[in-house]
Amino acid sequence: MRIQSLAGTWEFRQVGTEKWLPASVPGGVHTDLLALGRIPDPFVGDNEKRVQWVAESDWEYRTSFRCTNGLFSEDKVLLVCDGLDTLVTVFLNGDELGHTNNMFRQYQWEVKSFLHVEGANDLLIKFSSPVKYITEKQTIRPLPGVPQAIAGGPHLRKAPYQFGWDWGPQLPPIGIWKDIRLEGFSAARIIDTKIRQDHNNGKVFLEARVTVERWGNMTLKAVICITAPDGGILKKEIAITTRDLVILKVPIPKPKLWWPNGYGAQPLYQVEVSLMRRDASHAEPLDQQRFQVGLRTIELRQQEDQWGRSFVFVVNGVPILAKGSNWIPADSFPTRITDQSLEWLIHSAAETHQNMLRVWGGGFYEDERFYDLCDRYGILVWQEFIFSCSIYPLDIPDFLENIRVEVVENIRRLRHRACLALWCGNNEMEWGWVEWNWKDSEFQVLKAAYDRFFHHTLSAWCHSEDPDHSYWPSSPSSDTPFSDPNGQRQGDSHYWDVWHGRKPFTSYRNQYPRFMSEFGFQALPPLTTIRTYADETDWNMTSYIMEQHQKNANGNSIMVGQLLDTFRLPKDFSSLVYLSMALQAEGIRYGVEHWRRYPNRVAGILYWQLNDCWPVASWSSLDYFGRWKALHYAALRFYAPILLSIEDTPPVQTVYVSSDLLQTWEGTTKWSLEMLDGEVLASGQAHVMVVPQAATQVCKLDFSDRVSDDNIRRLVFIAELWQGDQLISRQTAGFAPIKHLSLSDPAVRIDLHREKGQLIAELTSQSLALWVEVSLTNTDVVFSDNYFSLPPGRTTRISCPLPPGWSLRQAKKEIHVRSIYDSY
Repeated sequence: MRIQSLAGTWEFRQVGTEKWLPASVPGGVHTDLLALGRIPDPFVGDNEKRVQWVAESDWEYRTSFRCTNGLFSEDKVLLVCDGLDTLVTVFLNGDELGHTNNMFRQYQWEVKSFLHVEGANDLLIKFSSPVKYITEKQTIRPLPGVPQAIAGGPHLRKAPYQFGWDWGPQLPPIGIWKDIRLEGFSAARIIDTKIRQDHNNGKVFLEARVTVERWGNMTLKAVICITAPDGGILKKEIAITTRDLVILKVPIPKPKLWWPNGYGAQPLYQVEVSLMRRDASHAEPLDQQRFQVGLRTIELRQQEDQWGRSFVFVVNGVPILAKGSNWIPADSFPTRITDQSLEWLIHSAAETHQNMLRVWGGGFYEDERFYDLCDRYGILVWQEFIFSCSIYPLDIPDFLENIRVEVVENIRRLRHRACLALWCGNNEMEWGWVEWNWKDSEFQVLKAAYDRFFHHTLSAWCHSEDPDHSYWPSSPSSDTPFSDPNGQRQGDSHYWDVWHGRKPFTSYRNQYPRFMSEFGFQALPPLTTIRTYADETDWNMTSYIMEQHQKNANGNSIMVGQLLDTFRLPKDFSSLVYLSMALQAEGIRYGVEHWRRYPNRVAGILYWQLNDCWPVASWSSLDYFGRWKALHYAALRFYAPILLSIEDTPPVQTVYVSSDLLQTWEGTTKWSLEMLDGEVLASGQAHVMVVPQAATQVCKLDFSDRVSDDNIRRLVFIAELWQGDQLISRQTAGFAPIKHLSLSDPAVRIDLHREKGQLIAELTSQSLALWVEVSLTNTDVVFSDNYFSLPPGRTTRISCPLPPGWSLRQAKKEIHVRSIYDSY
């Protein structure tokens, strides 16, 4: 086999213009125009509105190339396009090869007869406007979708979020968004390899079912080479006789199992499957495929119990508490996502003890880098097919066939992954049919089509292509069509009454889902990020630009309203930004801590959302640039394997310890009732023993006789969890709303020193400091902890890498701290 890349420098132009401009492939029209300075940055100010013409126009890309030596010696030469976005006609040397209408598919054409052996070959790819296409389709057949999007997106197999969402801009890209190349083959090629595992009493067999396409009479063999994590190599080969399917099954000696983050290691085996001439052991392979495999079993266990039916992921026989978040595409323009930025996001999730990401159905199927990283970091993937919050024309045979090819390709691409946990049909569409007033008579035929597709057709495709992973029809769902899809007796749940319904954070404590796959609360991004899109003159929650970077209806008003329910009116915009992040962290903490007190009932918690696709006010814990918001630091604490939490129902304070560990954990809880200045009114301690994967109530303390109208605003309850002389966790709870507390200047003191390239900060305070934020001016660092409570009489030690080129003296000059007291 021979491969000739066609990626690199191309030319492009708007259809109807004469001048060709330089372009990068993979890439897109927006990014190419931006690189040339021909459009303003769509992420700044309201420039999104100024570049709408780009997606409303038709474009064309071209390149000229000579075939590499040896390519024409192959029997077949294919033009392979891994991703064309989206409505495309392809021409080679003036001949039309074909059309495309699905950005999620790979397209191939046999082109040997069209290529010039000598001289240049001209490849021209014409792109039609996706906006014009969906607008025309929507005029003929209106389909409901999200109100923030350009209407008509469901008519086209293109990433839904690119047309706009309640956190994302209307910036649908156009272009060659994945690799493009020529592939040459002789005699035969591999068209599918299905990797499966057989686990039985500690023994593991790895099986490769190899399907080939061949032409001619050459005798062939398939060879599998498995490289173990320790470097050991296993090989097996088998002749391919009359059939075009062969099975290679290899026993794995001393198999090393793959585990989700927090439950064990992630050893990975490298698998190489080669198609060879049978009589030429040292020849180059005719074709070859490579896979990264982790040895593990996984099941979605659903069993009847006292609360309904469980929803538990079980890995290697061990029930897993799924802790994580929802993943959206990391950029509005996918070709800008770098290896470094992608790893930073996945690494940051793993650092906060997350073990699952839900790849939401309004984006796209991620590329191999994403799943490689999830394999490495132990992040299970709830993988959705790309349907979200809309009615799709699933009654059109050609549309269904297009989807079938898309589904089969992506299942085959991902089914071997250690990280893959579940195939899910769509996001919120079943809930939509029940709750979103999709009642018009003309939609009923589409409701029946929905039922057929997501409860029967797609399920059958998944089972046929990947019998080793469970299929779930929608999120949320009860698994019974249109029957209580967002209930809490079975299946998964989305809970949005706090944000959209404006209920208090305490309402989370009335929810007992079997698996909470979505809930969230917004915050502004850090001020450093806001500076990238808004001038200081726009730093007001009601300014035009701030609302342009808030895509949820009334989002800023909801944020401010809830903020004033919790905190005092901030003194300036910087304080408002800080308080919005603290508020978000406080709200999500309420929910997670509550659900972790009931691990036998609630088997998964995924907050919305991990990341952003542009700089915006949103529900994310990591902003567009990967900066940690207060919520991400809070996740470091509330997703910890051992969790100390306080259920505060003043004047009663109840202390819990929750454990994800697979062994019994023992320690000591120390508690105290104190004045804000540190005067201790009462204290105590209790031995704690938590059995594996459980939660225990340590104590329930009623302070009715200690709390009065005179002191209620000056009291704090403090709980600490210790193991020996090591402080594991500290929590605080008040008896009055934070905004009513009689906080005084905590006069936080920071002592800095340097240890082995780390900046060590030891913090103390004279009175209670809440949501203590530590930062370094003009640089981004991640501290070992941040946005924490600091009672007087204690020392909190945190660390971060000393920024390159910084001295300790500079760090002392640039370090800053603030708490709630400093915000008003």
